[in-house]
Amino acid sequence: MAGSSALSDAPQDAGAGSRPELHRTIGPFQMALYGLGSMLGSGVYGLIGQAAGQVGNAVWLAFLVALVVALLTALSYASLGSRYPRAGGAAYISERAYRSPLIGFVVGLAVACSSLTSVATQSRVFAANLATLTGGGESMATWLAVGFLLLLTGLVLRGIRESMWVNVLCTCIEAGGLLLVVAVGISYWGSVDLFETPPPGEAASDVMMLLVLQGAVLTFFAFIGFEDTINVAEECRDPQRTIPIGLIAAMAMAAVIYVAVAITAVSVLPWRELAAAPGPLTAVMERAAPWLPPIVYTAITLFAVANTALVNYVTASRLAYGMSHQGLLPSWLGRVHATRRTPHLAIIALFVVVTPLALIGTIGQLAAATVLLLLLVFALMNGALVLLKNRQGEPHGRFEIPVFLPILGCLVCAGLVIVRVTTGDWRAPALAGGMLAGILLLYALFRPKADRLGPNP
Repeated sequence: MAGSSALSDAPQDAGAGSRPELHRTIGPFQMALYGLGSMLGSGVYGLIGQAAGQVGNAVWLAFLVALVVALLTALSYASLGSRYPRAGGAAYISERAYRSPLIGFVVGLAVACSSLTSVATQSRVFAANLATLTGGGESMATWLAVGFLLLLTGLVLRGIRESMWVNVLCTCIEAGGLLLVVAVGISYWGSVDLFETPPPGEAASDVMMLLVLQGAVLTFFAFIGFEDTINVAEECRDPQRTIPIGLIAAMAMAAVIYVAVAITAVSVLPWRELAAAPGPLTAVMERAAPWLPPIVYTAITLFAVANTALVNYVTASRLAYGMSHQGLLPSWLGRVHATRRTPHLAIIALFVVVTPLALIGTIGQLAAATVLLLLLVFALMNGALVLLKNRQGEPHGRFEIPVFLPILGCLVCAGLVIVRVTTGDWRAPALAGGMLAGILLLYALFRPKADRLGPNP
């Protein structure tokens, strides 16, 4: 059965025979900034305002609750990464746990779809911001998007060491932009009631907690990105140690930054103004630091957007590489460049796929749909850890957690899917269902061929 080698205890050797291995250069520091850069992104710049509209001044508390919720799944990923440190980790782990190549295929492509739509979206945002700075029009933005993707492809082709150091630079600038908000607004701390919520929340603590929980559902998505860490496992030094340390450190840093920014934002601006502002943090900076040129924050946004695209491009290419070695995708996607030690054919194939997506320019609903697919993946990955922990003969990792944590994580993620489907716009769930059907169709068309060929040796 194709993919059966993926179920063996020994990691597949990407460098078997004369085939070069991926380059192991990532340590805990770089892994932490890789995860942090993936989480921070550019979404938090608008998310603060949306959350303030729901929770009022207690938005910081919503972030703390969201952290606890997200940490359940993040701890499962840390434990799984220490047990099975492989490229394309989500696809491999889910296939191994459920003993189903179909589930591995669905999980892998769902994560890949999320990464690709993110790269396409961020390339459009990057081009639009750069065109605004340079005074270019829509046609200029299109060419800038293509140019950005070419540069990104060249960087990822160049090598993981170069990609990681660019990620470190962008993450430091990105985090610095958020810390700048705190620095200019910290003098406002203590000026407002941080537990004030929209009426009738002020009248009843149980209503307040309900509002906070609703806000936590929204702010949970500010922590999505931690899942990218396990996909570069084969490029980590001592991955059983590097992955848990890097992932948990990234979550902790993100939480501190989010809470500090949230407290600053509601202290500088009344929460109603914050919720109504097109650019909430820009409005905060205009109030707290009117002397700062607006171009500074536009430049920081460019780095944030570029960093998100870079992390997702690396993630998608390593997923394709890992899935090819499971026999779930064509074997040529698993080839490694002899000198650069990168999966060059997978990287080029992704460029061919993502460029048309970026040029379409109307993929907002597609991005929302992939978030739903990610939540489904999270539920499956939590379930996978429960199964693997209770299966005899499975290897133990250096980072183990009690079995009740992945059970809770699975229930929470399933609950978030239900909340998103029942309370949000119908188009995103419908599109997510269509994407899932498309993935199943691809499996039905491709899998018989993979069965004949068998897994890549």
